[in-house]
Amino acid sequence: MAVTNFGNVRVELVAGDIVGQRDLDAIVNAANAELQTGGGVAGAIHRAAGSGLAEECRPFAPLRPGECVITGGHGLPNPHVIHCLGPVYGVDEPADELLASCYHCALQRGEDHGLSSIGFPAISTGAFGYPMDDAARVALTTIQATAPALTSVRLVRMVLANRADLVVHETALTRINRPSA
Repeated sequence: MAVTNFGNVRVELVAGDIVGQRDLDAIVNAANAELQTGGGVAGAIHRAAGSGLAEECRPFAPLRPGECVITGGHGLPNPHVIHCLGPVYGVDEPADELLASCYHCALQRGEDHGLSSIGFPAISTGAFGYPMDDAARVALTTIQATAPALTSVRLVRMVLANRADLVVHETALTRINRPSA
């Protein structure tokens, strides 16, 4: 686990299961455009939340890359789920701007709903093919850039699927925190 602060926002990097983050107000779903059960993070969240989540999501579909919506958590321990459609790497361009938009949008939805804590997966890095090192840089620099405007969100946790992904994010965080020469 790595921890840093971007202003008044604590940022934690952990390896773990996104649906096991019981202490967070919201978790972020790396959603598909139709906001339905799929593979990876979306499948895990929908399975844990139950069928009510898919029903609540239906009117919001389809999303475009970079967009997000917020719903209830249903069977999850978290009161809310923020659904983001990340870019398909090499297809949706400009990929870095669309990915940054996901993180910014999710933080803004959290802010709009008075949430204090949000957990993110590594959006777009699974089936959507975004390289983990580039995705980590975009995620963390966007969180850093957005943090000064946040008044209710005080904890952002990146929940990475495994130790290797955690190391990539720790390396990106070290680069971001290194003073420029």
